[in-house]
Amino acid sequence: MPPARALHVIFCWHMHQPDYRNADGVYVLPWTYLHACKDYSDMIAHYEENPLARGVFNCVPILVEQLEDYTAQFQSGQFRDPLLIALAMENLKALPNEQRHFLLEQCFRLDPEHMLNPFPDYRRLYDIYQLMLEDVKEISDYLSIQYLADLLVWYHLAWTGETVRRGSPFLQSLFAKGHGFSQEDRQQLVHFLGELIGGLIPRYRALAEAGRIEISTTPYYHPIGPLLLDFHAAREAVTDAQLPDCLGYPGGAERARWHIDQAQQSYLQHFGVPAQGMWPAEGGVSAAFVEMLGNAGVRWTASGEGVLTHSLLLSDDDSGPRGRVEYLYRPYQLQGTGPVLFFRDDALSDTIGFDYKTWSGHDAVTDFIHKLETIWRQTEHEANPVVSIVLDGENAWEYYPYNGYYFLSELYKSLANHPHIRMCTFSDFINNHPDDVKAIPRLAAGSWVYGSFSTWIGDAAKNRAWDLLCTAKQDVDQHRGQFSAKQQAKILEQLGRCEGSDWFWWFGDYNPSDSVRDFDHLYRLNLRKLYSLMQLPAPDALSNPISHGGGAAEAGGSMRRSHTEGH
Repeated sequence: MPPARALHVIFCWHMHQPDYRNADGVYVLPWTYLHACKDYSDMIAHYEENPLARGVFNCVPILVEQLEDYTAQFQSGQFRDPLLIALAMENLKALPNEQRHFLLEQCFRLDPEHMLNPFPDYRRLYDIYQLMLEDVKEISDYLSIQYLADLLVWYHLAWTGETVRRGSPFLQSLFAKGHGFSQEDRQQLVHFLGELIGGLIPRYRALAEAGRIEISTTPYYHPIGPLLLDFHAAREAVTDAQLPDCLGYPGGAERARWHIDQAQQSYLQHFGVPAQGMWPAEGGVSAAFVEMLGNAGVRWTASGEGVLTHSLLLSDDDSGPRGRVEYLYRPYQLQGTGPVLFFRDDALSDTIGFDYKTWSGHDAVTDFIHKLETIWRQTEHEANPVVSIVLDGENAWEYYPYNGYYFLSELYKSLANHPHIRMCTFSDFINNHPDDVKAIPRLAAGSWVYGSFSTWIGDAAKNRAWDLLCTAKQDVDQHRGQFSAKQQAKILEQLGRCEGSDWFWWFGDYNPSDSVRDFDHLYRLNLRKLYSLMQLPAPDALSNPISHGGGAAEAGGSMRRSHTEGH
């Protein structure tokens, strides 16, 4: 008997943090190692615990490099992250007031509902802080050293994953102790976190080598490749988009290739084999950029459903969209050649990213599988329908109870044992079903957010940031020839940091002011370092903020739904 028709389900978890280091290599923000302790640890643990589960992890090269850097810091005991310096400090009395203020601000930056309120001892620290804020100007003068010690320990406990807690009697003892943490407690916690972070990349690599997961990559510093090639790509989805004053990014094609090449070299170094797939930053594609990926040997790439819809509407034949089940659940190739293109189911992906956080884990899994079964029934015209579910692998879970533990555990177990569903990877699908790839005549430029590039270009602040970068690139082109090959490599590396997408994501009044402030400051620091490497004075404009924020974006602004409300 022929095998029963199955719905192939591919989860692609995108793991990314920008380079948070300043010109001196000091981490300005701690999110890389905190997400490592909580989310990167939990996500791989769920696959380790479910041998039949399959999926894709997209590990951005600059994230992997930072994880390696943190591992080296733990091994040497020489930290360059202020939060870890404080946690490891033998005598917290030596902390200057400036650092105490930093700790008080930093150690409550989390989702209070799931990461603070469940812990009475941690909540008590917060309540004390709030009371002091009302009456005391120099609050750090009045809080004891024991308060700071407890705060440091609790913040790191809150940023541990649920699987990590369940597997560690040591962590459980700290949770039970609750307060009065000693210097020995802090030292043991530092050692524990170092072992945890140092083991992450080997754990991912082991499952990839066993064929249980696929690891893909992204152009090195996570730039929006199509915009490096042509600012006018923004107008394919938003025809009246305002563009920067600069007509285009100087030498953008060369820079896009640099990021692709660096990513492939990094992947080979860390995982021992060439990368088969490349998730472009933010799912940002254009015909020219996908062709560039193909020329670099990339077998598959992916983007958002909105890009596919726009692409089919551009087609010259009658293949434009009707019902989404008629076109979404299959892979494509642009004009029948080049990398295979997968397009995410935006609704399903966003449901995990934004909606199920308020559901019980069991109810969410039941609903999700019901949605997949509906797709399976509606795609009888497809021999091998495939559903691509692509979303952030780290940012959603702090809004879930227990870091999504019950949802993810039951989800993988239920899917792996479902009679009509097959979990797989993108490369698995291509290898097993090469004849199911359909040619698409045209590819619209866009991303997984709204099917456009409006999140990174078109706003006055975003355009100003692009103009500052264009000016810097022109200066690089003019002056780099006077430096040695080694110095030029450092200049181009620093330029790559400035080209990352994250800076442009955060500019805009709709984002929270503290996050906008942090990323604005770090972007300008990176540009100033670029000028320093060229031994040139930084433009005066880099002394002034680009954007101020002030909005209350969903999920703190770290994630966006793929569609606007009512879209």
